[in-house]
Amino acid sequence: MDWLQAELRKLSYLTKLINLFILKKILFETHHLYYWSNFRPIIDEMIVSENFEINVSMPRRNLILQQNILKKQCDNLSIKFITADSEQKRVEKIYNEAFDIIIVGNVGKLNKIVNDKTIAIMVYHGIGLKQSYYKDINSRINIRAVESSARFDELKNNGHKNLLLTGYTKLDRLFTITDKEINSIKKSLRLDYSKKTVLYAPSFYPSSIERISTQLPLVSRYYNVIIKLHGFSWEQKRYKYQNMLFTKMANKNQNIYLVPNEQFDIIPFYKIADLLVSDISSTLFEYLPLNRPIIQAECYTLRLKHRIFPHRFWKRLDLKRWEDVDFVYKISNPEDLFSRIYYALDNVKEMQTFRKNASQYYLYKDDGGASRRLIAALKDYK
Repeated sequence: MDWLQAELRKLSYLTKLINLFILKKILFETHHLYYWSNFRPIIDEMIVSENFEINVSMPRRNLILQQNILKKQCDNLSIKFITADSEQKRVEKIYNEAFDIIIVGNVGKLNKIVNDKTIAIMVYHGIGLKQSYYKDINSRINIRAVESSARFDELKNNGHKNLLLTGYTKLDRLFTITDKEINSIKKSLRLDYSKKTVLYAPSFYPSSIERISTQLPLVSRYYNVIIKLHGFSWEQKRYKYQNMLFTKMANKNQNIYLVPNEQFDIIPFYKIADLLVSDISSTLFEYLPLNRPIIQAECYTLRLKHRIFPHRFWKRLDLKRWEDVDFVYKISNPEDLFSRIYYALDNVKEMQTFRKNASQYYLYKDDGGASRRLIAALKDYK
């Protein structure tokens, strides 16, 4: 029997070796353009690995500007971009391709594009303060990448069994982005190097934009102000007034810079900024590895239905997670913004320990290895 066990071990080893060199056909279903920031580090690792045939697609909508931006990204990486004349044809084309692996940022049309043998992976697109993280669930997901031990335990306690603790793939770029790229972006912004730089990165809704925007011209007299909007502020009609507001502001104020939609990767601007201002956006957590001051603006303008029925608004939020945020300076009055920025930048070390602890709690490992951990698990997945 010993010889049989030895032969079986050899066979198992050979099978693993063969599988290592078989290309896995993979699709990144990029539901919105801003999901690409979560997928790009995984793709970079897969290109190095050379074990994957990489494809990318995006749902076809009436406006194809976002699709054109994404296709250009794919062309630069020599990756196939899948599209069709209609959304129905696109979905059919993907299904017929019978991908080995499909990675999504939300459930979207997952059930329509996977076949029985496809490994479906969720790399969720945001880690902010909204309840959607726990509601965007589908039993068809084989692997759900999770960004922290705390979130892993919470999902596990709720009965989820498809979990993989990886860290947050989007933040891998904090460790791989080159100084050359950072300096190139700095040069294009024409920053005043005698001033420190504030990054304002709000959510689209509920948002601090209407109230905080009134204070940014004042802030810009003393600091560079970079405004990085959520993708929906460019893509969706109901939020387009937000980019229009800041386009006018940037044109009128010398030290205010609005990042265009084409530059959807926020990572370079994290590296450039000395301080972040946000509201309920994932950026509150994404900025933590840099251990620089963060201001949370709790100055929201709510829709009429949420003013009449405020419980509907609060149901959208992860209140426990919100209450646990202790690593930011919070303001509820927009007129406090300038004084709080001044104080935070003058006392950078004051909350360093809180930020460091929060980074470990909310983001697992600050090592740029989330994508590698996901790919390693993929190679071993049966």
